[in-house]
Amino acid sequence: MAQVEVAGERLVEVRQAVPGSVVPHWEEGLSPAVLAPVYRRIMDVLAGENGRRGEAMDCRQLAAAVGLEPVAAKVEGVRSKAKRLVVRGWLAEECPGLFSVPAGRGGGS
Repeated sequence: MAQVEVAGERLVEVRQAVPGSVVPHWEEGLSPAVLAPVYRRIMDVLAGENGRRGEAMDCRQLAAAVGLEPVAAKVEGVRSKAKRLVVRGWLAEECPGLFSVPAGRGGGS
């Protein structure tokens, strides 16, 4: 359970996110469990759920790894979610288009 500030308003206790939830900014002690399911799947894949721990992936690889057909529309959807996770501090974009999980921000929701 964590507290997340939403748009400068009051702190709200978050136990588990639901689809459509706001992606909170990462902070020490915040678990991927506060993320909506699709974001948790991206985090789990990049954190090494399938033995690829620490390996940066592009959006086409990510789309396939989360079970989506790697067509342009699906890949762009994954790209926008990955970029949102980068902006909020959950992921790193080491090179343009290559995403990874920084140390200490792993999956395991």
